[in-house]
Amino acid sequence: MNSDVSTIARRVRDQAVALPELFGRFDFDRAPERWALEADDVTELGRVRGVDRGEYLADADLVARIREYTMLGDRTGDAYAALMPRLGFQRTVAMLVEACDKGVEAVAEAPPELAALIGEMEVQPDWLDMKLVEEGAAYERNATANLSPFLIRGAFIATFLNKYSALPMALTGTLGHATAARRVKETATFFATTALPGALDRFGPGFKAAAMVRLMHSMVRVNLLSRPGMWDAETYGMPIPQLDQMPAGLIPVYFLSQQVLAKRRTGFDRLERGRVELARYRCYLLGLPEDLLADTPQEIVRIWRTRSATLRYEYDDKVCGGLLRATMEAELSQDRSPLGRIERRLERSASRVFFVKAFLNGDAARAADVGVPVGRRDHLIYGATMLGVAGRMAAYRAASRLPFVRHIADRDLVRRIERQLAGYGHAEFTSDAAQYRPATA
Repeated sequence: MNSDVSTIARRVRDQAVALPELFGRFDFDRAPERWALEADDVTELGRVRGVDRGEYLADADLVARIREYTMLGDRTGDAYAALMPRLGFQRTVAMLVEACDKGVEAVAEAPPELAALIGEMEVQPDWLDMKLVEEGAAYERNATANLSPFLIRGAFIATFLNKYSALPMALTGTLGHATAARRVKETATFFATTALPGALDRFGPGFKAAAMVRLMHSMVRVNLLSRPGMWDAETYGMPIPQLDQMPAGLIPVYFLSQQVLAKRRTGFDRLERGRVELARYRCYLLGLPEDLLADTPQEIVRIWRTRSATLRYEYDDKVCGGLLRATMEAELSQDRSPLGRIERRLERSASRVFFVKAFLNGDAARAADVGVPVGRRDHLIYGATMLGVAGRMAAYRAASRLPFVRHIADRDLVRRIERQLAGYGHAEFTSDAAQYRPATA
């Protein structure tokens, strides 16, 4: 599965050959400012307590891979998104939707770039075990239905803590409350959809959602790079490199891997392997290189931390703080019923406390500094909410072990997820270039 570093390097540099109008100005041999290798550099790994950064920088081969992937976009997705000026925005999206629903052969005058994108997604990797994927999805449905609605906002804003990875979101207009709410809902929609039965089959809704997310990211990349003065490549490198999509896709299994290693275990059990396989295949469909999709707890943690050890960290209040505040203040639900108002209040407190616990090491003072203040009432609401959620999830887990009840319980979880998706509304997975704002180094 691992590619030779020189092979990865050629793949990176071939981007300029395939799409010179977008990538021709990139100097792929010169590391951008975001790339940090010096001993005194402040990096994302510094936010993880008790970790020796030098241990990860010592792995020269993996560091070299990470260095190359820092400058890799989505070659097939970008090539298709680059057709927007010729095809038009609406047609570019519509053709991809039709190709997902009916196959590329059903699309009139389908361009080869569309066929290449769908064809790449249709190729199943050798390591894929779809039975494990379905087992992992069945297990994840419990958390998706009961826990995720209270935590998704907190997990989403975790990606905004570093200006070197958060800037593309700020430039696309996500500083506005309405756009921030839409992005959170789209993220929640993608993960909820891919947990449904058969979602990641070729004509399943998860496969289609993955294709739409790829197009959205490529649209951002194309729009940023095709407008003069919009993107500072020498500082930030590649807009939304595949490497920066890894945390969002693998964060559940990264936490799982840490838990497994903390128990001094060396591998995953069957249920855990299902969860890992689901996350890996989801990321594969999103275009992440297979090199980054490890299947052991040791490798998952090693790759994650090596990326963090080489990603320069800087908190910029205009970029990061603006995104954090817009997202925390955004209205995710339009339910004005008494129950809807209660659920909104619970979700706001729970997402705040979860964010501080999981991503700020519980530092309430820093949380207030970055615009996510957490008070005693939030902690009380979080505790009560999580207690109720834990009880409900335990009941579903118990039901999943009973031969005649587990199918009924699973159908109920599927219905709950479908109601969530209806509440989120239609996910467009698109990017409006009219809202973009220029970058400043």
